[in-house]
Amino acid sequence: MSIITYRKDLKEKARELRVNMTKEERHLWYDFLKTYTPPFYRQRPIGNYIVDFYCAKAKLAIELDGGQHFEESGLAYDKDRTDFIGKYGIEVLRFSNLDIWQHFHNVCEEINEVVKQRIDK
Repeated sequence: MSIITYRKDLKEKARELRVNMTKEERHLWYDFLKTYTPPFYRQRPIGNYIVDFYCAKAKLAIELDGGQHFEESGLAYDKDRTDFIGKYGIEVLRFSNLDIWQHFHNVCEEINEVVKQRIDK
């Protein structure tokens, strides 16, 4: 797959999610990604899903995971989602909400490294 498509009905849901970001999403957005170059976008629809953050130039999605993502059903859903998004050549980086609060600097460094690697390919 090369052209990224999405369900048109997800556009309004993505807009709502941008307005109602979690504390962790706000922290990562306002304290790192908002002014990052190349640009990231918040709550971007891809196929049947909405990713928390997306950088088109690096083909990189970032997902912040709360506790529900670590339950069996959440892990299975996330795997299906990551597999689907990966068909577009997009890498998905996942961080727990705890990572955002306890290891923010490391999270930012990892994002920066992955972006550089993916752009330099």
